Amino acid sequence: MSKQTIESLVDGGNASGGPPLGPALGPTGVNIGQVVDEINKKTKDMSGMKIPVKVIIDASTKTFEIEVGSPPTSALIKKELNIEKGAGGNDPAGDLILDSVIRIARLKKDSLLAEDFKGTVKEVIGTCQSVGVTIDGKSPKEITAEINEGKFDDRLTAGETGELAAQPEAEKKPEKPPEEKEELGEEENTTEESQEEKAEEAEKSKDKNKHKNK
Repeated sequence: MSKQTIESLVDGGNASGGPPLGPALGPTGVNIGQVVDEINKKTKDMSGMKIPVKVIIDASTKTFEIEVGSPPTSALIKKELNIEKGAGGNDPAGDLILDSVIRIARLKKDSLLAEDFKGTVKEVIGTCQSVGVTIDGKSPKEITAEINEGKFDDRLTAGETGELAAQPEAEKKPEKPPEEKEELGEEENTTEESQEEKAEEAEKSKDKNKHKNK
């Protein structure tokens, strides 16, 4: 049973059947569309980065396996923060939320050497230290100490299983309840009515003054 391996560098979550992947896969007889779909599923969390992939093809059955390489942890951190370089001085290069650290750890858990997921998270935090990035406004050392105390065990478990809640949207001004809106509307109406009454009174006094002058 002969197998052929095609290696390529693709855009995370956005691979296509065009060059360089498509022409390399064509002669193998494998379904290129299926290969591309599978690669995009496996790399969707690494959008915007170049990802090394291997397509291992069984020549007799035309079936395939996908092996996805992993970008360096520092590249994932910079991508998350949308920065190109780490800190050059005393000021941090950026601030990650812990949930982002956990997501990066999930992407790297198969390629890092930690014995468990908590260890993987701490390795990512160590890279944050090297790059000059804080986490939830705290130094990486502070966050590591809190992890060792078990403060984030529930979140780490949820992150490892992929059940971590989505990041909350940016805070929005709470909308006033309907009752308050109605009251506000009534107040506005009352204000408008009182202004109209004052205007009418002013007109009347003008008329009176005119009559007196006559």
